[in-house]
This record gives sequence, structure tokens and C-alpha cells, in this order.
Amino acid sequence: MELNANFARRVLIHTDDMPWKASPMAGVDRRMLDRIGDEVARATSIVRYAPRSHFSAHTHTGGEEFIVLEGTFQDEHGDYSAGTYVRNPPTSSHTPGAADGCVIFVKLWQFDLDDRTQLRVDMASGLETVGTGVALKTLHQDARETVHYLELAPNAIWSDPAAGGAELFVLAGDMQEGNDVLHKGSWLRVPDGKWVSVKAGNGGAKFWIKTGHLPFAVAPGV
Repeated sequence: MELNANFARRVLIHTDDMPWKASPMAGVDRRMLDRIGDEVARATSIVRYAPRSHFSAHTHTGGEEFIVLEGTFQDEHGDYSAGTYVRNPPTSSHTPGAADGCVIFVKLWQFDLDDRTQLRVDMASGLETVGTGVALKTLHQDARETVHYLELAPNAIWSDPAAGGAELFVLAGDMQEGNDVLHKGSWLRVPDGKWVSVKAGNGGAKFWIKTGHLPFAVAPGV
């Protein structure tokens, strides 16, 4: 399966407008944003766990990163509330679920296969002011990519050259990027060579952004 697999194209999806599709696991639904592969895939998705649903124990051969958007995600390593960013590197394993249900934004098979750095962090803690009305936290940085969480005050502006491409997910508020208005749940992917420049709306905005990673986009096993 290939979905939005041309990484030289700009893609914008307002995920709240998408229908939920059942996954192979009962009680777990998803909204697919991009994908190369079938059930073992380089994939970006929104995943919803119904109360008391879970996946079987598994190992992340290609790594997994996710943001808890709603509720509390759980595995044998702990409970992760909304606003938590998690990186489970290649060779890590767990049994994920949600006693009360949850929604996550998740990316699979997008790690350096030699990466062994485990990370679980509250995105909104310890922000640094980096400009007028702009607060930022660097969540992860390596030779392949940089991952930030940002909070913009009303009408604040933030720009990034986005070398290596960019991917942005709006967590709260709204913003304008080019001719497009993004709101909570909007996912934007911008190809290498294109700047990302956003202006927050009157209520401000909060978002996650990753840059530099698109040249490394390949299917599992390639």
C-alpha cells in the first residue's frame, strides 16, 4: 500500500474530518496519513484505542514515536497522559493499551536502525522563549532529524528553512501557513527546499514539528 508516498509533494490533511478505519486489532481504529507498506509499514497515523483495548506484545523493529493526544496511553513501562512525547527505538518492545481509551499521533519505521535512545517527555514543560510570542522545546535531535514542540502567542510568527523537509501537527489553536489555515488536528508535510512559515491565529497555537527526515523516507527492509 502507498498513501501520500511522494515526499516531494506538499500534503495537508485536516485529520478531524477523516473517518476512522478499523485496524486488525479489535477496538483500535486509525486514520492513515502516509504509508509505504501493508501492516508492516513506514507509516504516519492517528490511532484511537477504545476503553480496555490493547495490542499484543510486539517489538519495534523499525522504531516508533508518538504523541498522546487524548486520554492515557499505557504499557508495562508506565502511563502516559495527553501531551507526552515518546520514542521507542528499534529493538524496543511493549504491550500497548488504554484502560480508559486514548488517541495518539504515531509514526512507525522512521528511525535510524542503530538508534537506541528511549525517550518519554512532557512536551510543554521547560519551554524556552526564542522570539516574540514564541516558546520552544527541543524534544529530540540527531544527524537525521530535529523534533520541536512550540507554543505561539496570538498572532505570533515563526519560520524555519526546513532543510530536509518538515512535518507539522497542530495540537491546539489555529495558524496560517501560506494560503492555508491549519487548526487542531491538521497535519502538514512540506518537501525539502521549502520554508515553513506560520502565523498563529487570535487564540494562539501549539504544535509539534519535525524537520530534516524526509530524505530518509524508505519502506521497511529497503
